[in-house]
Amino acid sequence: QVQLVASGGGLVQPGGSLRLSCAASDSGSIFSFGAVGWYRQAPGEQRDLVATITTKNSTFYADSVKGRFTISRDDAKNTVNLQMDNLNSEDTAVYYCNAVGAIVARIGWGQGTQVTVSS
Repeated sequence: QVQLVASGGGLVQPGGSLRLSCAASDSGSIFSFGAVGWYRQAPGEQRDLVATITTKNSTFYADSVKGRFTISRDDAKNTVNLQMDNLNSEDTAVYYCNAVGAIVARIGWGQGTQVTVSS
């Protein structure tokens, strides 16, 4: 069963930037399940949807990241990326990528990547 795997996390200072990448675990299209979303889960918190991109390139952003995060696709690399700028401590979380909607329950969650914003 293909899963989507996140990478690119790390430690960054407040106001800094990071670029996350999401890839499929096998050779299938990253859009095999339709739209792709980035999610994050802070310690003790539920996992929240951060941004999505559809197969037709429509995008959605949570209010908390609007204007700071940019989701994009790289068809040559079969990836979906999340450019994160002007990071603050509230962005600290494990970031995951996955499909969007009810199908997530069927395919499960791949490996996430830790983002820590701290001075």
